[in-house]
Amino acid sequence: MESHPLLERALMLVPLVLSLTVHEFAHAWSARLLGDDTAERMGRFTLNPFAHIHPIGTLLLPLLGIPFGWARPVPIDPTRFRRGMSMRTGWMLTAAAGPLSNLLLAAVSALAYGLTLRWAPDFLSANPGLRFLLAIMVATNVALALFNLLPVPPLDGSRVLEGLLPQRMLGSWQRFLALGPVLLLGILFFGGKLIAGPTAYLIGLMERLISGIALAGT
Repeated sequence: MESHPLLERALMLVPLVLSLTVHEFAHAWSARLLGDDTAERMGRFTLNPFAHIHPIGTLLLPLLGIPFGWARPVPIDPTRFRRGMSMRTGWMLTAAAGPLSNLLLAAVSALAYGLTLRWAPDFLSANPGLRFLLAIMVATNVALALFNLLPVPPLDGSRVLEGLLPQRMLGSWQRFLALGPVLLLGILFFGGKLIAGPTAYLIGLMERLISGIALAGT
């Protein structure tokens, strides 16, 4: 069969846009739970992909074959967190919600894949597009979760790590953040290699989950 790279990249946009939408919604949802309704007031408390799409990060770069992307960041105002919630802890929780939502979406996709293989294998055979979507949803969400957990600003991992650091280390952390642009450039080039091992491991776990569900009772 003749390969159509542009068509393949366009098909990859579907799981990527879905995954990034869930990621940004998770940020907005967790912030709302903590008392900050900024995202809601700005129309970002939604699963509508059009509210989160970034024309370059979500559409252009993936279509060009560049293996990463991003959505429009959800606005969060830590001063609006409810009383008793420190801004540092609130930032950490809202940041962690994004990668965690991608891991959950990967698990749900694996579960759906396994159940369909078990109960309707002929349906998957007749609909290879669905099989492709479920498989790519698993891999895309695992990679997004792990990449975003790298502790480099503006990735979510930097907020998570900052929330876990003891107070005495915050001064050194702030000096480290000043290198953010340089570090981010390095991550864009080498981040894939940094997460390759953990990504392969987690995808392997998801594949075992799929197989376990599909073969249960046989």
